[in-house]
Amino acid sequence: MADASPLIHQILEQLEREGITHIFGVPGGPLTPFFGALRARNRIEYVLARHEEGAAFMANSHARVRRGLAVCCVTSGPGATNALTGVAGAWADSLPVLYLTGQVATRMFGLGAIQESTWHGVDVVEVFRPVTKLSTMLGAAETGMRHLRHALRTATTGRPGPVHLNLPADIARAAVPYDVRAPQDYRVQSTGVPGAEAIARAAALLSAAKRPIVFAGHGVALAGAESALLQLAERLGAAVVTSPKGKSVFPENHPLSLGVFGMGGHARADRYLDDDDVILVVGSSLNEFASSAWSKRLVAQDAFIQIDVDPAEIGKNYPVTVGLVGDARATLEVLASSLGPVAPDGTSTVGRAIARIEAEVPRHEQATELVSEASPLSPPRLVAELRAAMPDDAMLFVDTGNASLWAGHYFEARDPGTYFIDMGLAAMGSSVAGVIGGALAAPGRKAVALTGDAAFAMHGFEVHVAVELGLPVVWVVLDNAGHGMIQQGERLAFGEDHGFYGFRHRIDAAAVARGLGARGVEVDSVASLRAAIALALAAPGPTVVNARIDPSVVAPTLGRRAKSVAEFFGNVGAAAGPAGAG
Repeated sequence: MADASPLIHQILEQLEREGITHIFGVPGGPLTPFFGALRARNRIEYVLARHEEGAAFMANSHARVRRGLAVCCVTSGPGATNALTGVAGAWADSLPVLYLTGQVATRMFGLGAIQESTWHGVDVVEVFRPVTKLSTMLGAAETGMRHLRHALRTATTGRPGPVHLNLPADIARAAVPYDVRAPQDYRVQSTGVPGAEAIARAAALLSAAKRPIVFAGHGVALAGAESALLQLAERLGAAVVTSPKGKSVFPENHPLSLGVFGMGGHARADRYLDDDDVILVVGSSLNEFASSAWSKRLVAQDAFIQIDVDPAEIGKNYPVTVGLVGDARATLEVLASSLGPVAPDGTSTVGRAIARIEAEVPRHEQATELVSEASPLSPPRLVAELRAAMPDDAMLFVDTGNASLWAGHYFEARDPGTYFIDMGLAAMGSSVAGVIGGALAAPGRKAVALTGDAAFAMHGFEVHVAVELGLPVVWVVLDNAGHGMIQQGERLAFGEDHGFYGFRHRIDAAAVARGLGARGVEVDSVASLRAAIALALAAPGPTVVNARIDPSVVAPTLGRRAKSVAEFFGNVGAAAGPAGAG
């Protein structure tokens, strides 16, 4: 067939047309046809991770920053299962990532071939199914491109999410008629908006509100709706808070910003929500971390309006007055244009309320820690120094654990698309690897990962990837010699910890970095931290800053989380927290 070519060549060409420039993964025998085609075409760079889970985290961050499709390709058997936590993270955070997994040739199915992962053993298609929008094997070369298009369409439309294609080696190299198409030929290019009646009702409620507030989540970022959110908030004169995962969708130095609500959030947001009349929620599932353990503060006095691309999220955790199913950006734009005259004195009422709250309520808990000169370092002071040194458009990739609370509370996000966190699955180490994928999606922008030492221990060898690629990535490792959040949380919830959370021998992340070929420096004072961060941000290659921190400083709002945990275990009386943790 003159117009035929190997399926894997066509798959790669289709991905090129989708704008894919990098594929993240770890190689294996069944992927030999893939690598042969990748080398022959020479248009997509393969990023060789040190572990498949790290490759998945890189792809996830690439999708976050790129705001579109990313690709991860790993081998069969353990390669696929190693990647599974990253796949689940993409599922929890609604990230459009294509996961390609290798498979032994079909003629070997059922014969016990090494790393066979079909229905005759560990069936990776079924293993991936609960954490993907689509998981299937390409069982026939002739239908391979049709299945690929279906997977790409599924990943990128509606609520985004990961998809999985399992590719047997012989199917990959089989020649099939040419069937590569332009993306607009197989998936929608427009976005949906709610009906006119629902929009009109929501607009009327917002226009009449005296103390409206917008609660913005991660869905705003997924839809690229930051400008639309800013336009609506300013048109309405509404206060704005974000979820922890939605941080940076609205500038926190804006007069209408009250910061973050939920885990790591701000008391000013709490105070305003005590006396709001209309709440507009956009792009948030209002899960435990976002809602501050389903706080009653989010029960609106007059009206609760919710925008989400997924109808299953509407009214799931709070009763709604108006539910709007649609793309966040398109819906906010239509809603802003539909607003009537704002309530008399409405804008100034909000402004006065915010001014009063700012005068009465400190912006930060433990504010004195922001100017602490202590050694080891106070974590709030460390975050403040990091914010002062980073350009406004620099990207911060934050790990789970206390790092997420300190960054969420003390780091001021000023520009859109500058703050990224895996907070759906909340996998430790996600930022350690993920910062590499994010940096590759935005060359020219500074990329920094803020992580704990326990999280760094899980994926620290991915630093070697940045060394090989010459990426000027910075890792700031919060060294408290163990799992600080769990230890502090147990003490707050139950009065003591069980003693299993500290390292007997602390990890020297700076020495690890030097062993991998990166710059590594250890700091334990404000002066040494400031100098190290300045040098790291200016360096042409990767740097790991191991920061010795004071383990006694309790992360903001951790007491609130501890109370929730204690209630879960029926031990409410034991829960206590620092001042303001409430």
